[in-house]
Amino acid sequence: MGDAAAAAGTTPRALRFYEQRGLLSPPPRTTTGQREYGPREVARVRVIRELLSLGLTVEDVRSCADRLDLLDGDTLPPRGPGCSMASGVVERRLAALDAEIARLSRLREQLSARARVEEDTKTA
Repeated sequence: MGDAAAAAGTTPRALRFYEQRGLLSPPPRTTTGQREYGPREVARVRVIRELLSLGLTVEDVRSCADRLDLLDGDTLPPRGPGCSMASGVVERRLAALDAEIARLSRLREQLSARARVEEDTKTA
């Protein structure tokens, strides 16, 4: 499992977590009970990690986990099957990010206004 985790750029603990969350199918085991991940699983973990790095949550990825095998190779295609707009996952995540950006922009403006008021009182 350690070799597969290293090849996918993650840890054995992360592989177990992905398996527990339904992102990875339980792999075959050796006679001593160790998990055996092949190149296909390593590629899938790389795709999972890329989706997570793009801001999708584990639940987002889980909701389209049945389509992850449609993705070709180790990285996401620019367009195509998988967690696409059609599934709604990306659209929902973009809406959540837009809402968070708007919230942070309002917060920044409020803080900036507060700082200007404090600065004005110092110079007055």
